[in-house]
Amino acid sequence: MIATVPDRGSLAEHGIDVRGRIHWHPTTSQLYAHALERGDATLAEGGSLVVDTGVHTGRSPKDKFIVREPGSEERIWWGDVNAEISEESFERLREKVRAELGKGDVYVVDAFAGADPGHRIAVRVLTGSPWHALFAKTLFIDPSPDELEEMSIDALVLHAPSVSAEPDEDGTRSGTFVVLHPSRGEVLIGGTYYAGEIKKSIFTLLNDRLPLEGVFPMHCSANLGEDGSVAIFFGLSGTGKTTLSANPERQLIGDDEHGWSDDGVFNFEGGCYAKVIRLSAEAEPEIYGTTRAFGTVLENVVVDDLGVLDLDDDSKTENTRAAYKLEQIANALPAKRA
Repeated sequence: MIATVPDRGSLAEHGIDVRGRIHWHPTTSQLYAHALERGDATLAEGGSLVVDTGVHTGRSPKDKFIVREPGSEERIWWGDVNAEISEESFERLREKVRAELGKGDVYVVDAFAGADPGHRIAVRVLTGSPWHALFAKTLFIDPSPDELEEMSIDALVLHAPSVSAEPDEDGTRSGTFVVLHPSRGEVLIGGTYYAGEIKKSIFTLLNDRLPLEGVFPMHCSANLGEDGSVAIFFGLSGTGKTTLSANPERQLIGDDEHGWSDDGVFNFEGGCYAKVIRLSAEAEPEIYGTTRAFGTVLENVVVDDLGVLDLDDDSKTENTRAAYKLEQIANALPAKRA
């Protein structure tokens, strides 16, 4: 257990002395206003928020590390995918991230990962970027007011994309780093503005924890038929999971990350993170509609001075993305599990 939510006085419990203002559980409108005021985003037609992630337009798997520590090292398959980093390097990077977060305003997002109350974890994301806070608020599951008051944090994401590592000193491959400490449930993210690292780091943590509870974590989309049948679509990023699961004749459970327990299949997330390159209103009307909706974050989508989107333009990347709440899909299953 990392912290209890009701203490809204400071972030001292996380070792951060904040010189600016702490924005506890900001609303979508507040995050829009702050991102636009700072010049970090553009408002597009229909009300979506368009952002640019800079050099990194996708995840950086070779810059992802797991701390090798006694509490988890025997159950992790170490190698190129699960690259190890020392406790000492983690502590050095942690201090750099904390110091950066302390320089200005900090946005605090508290939410759940896991729609099954028996297998969910409470996640806190700390970031100095309002649009990244909106991304986290969108992708994770909103707690009720009562749940928010009683929430005890299980996982902490310290997000400081402007911080770069020193490879020789910090034990990284480059200036970019995504580091998970399994036993502490802490994640450090620096050197990349790509928001997908936030959600995938928590997915990695769940991949470690849930099998210990008898739950099979899956990279898949899922939907529910009228007869109670659950369909699961496995696939890597960009292979069509989101499109296949958005079937108007079936209820959407989720588009990317799920757990399979003795009680059924449940979504880890409260939102979707869909590829939108060359998306059309005719072929995928519901997903297309989210790109013109308030609350949606569009990553690396080209937009002109009038706020008109061009989903066909891949000049920044083929990996253009939309982050939106599951409820923006008309036939989404409210419980997110079946």
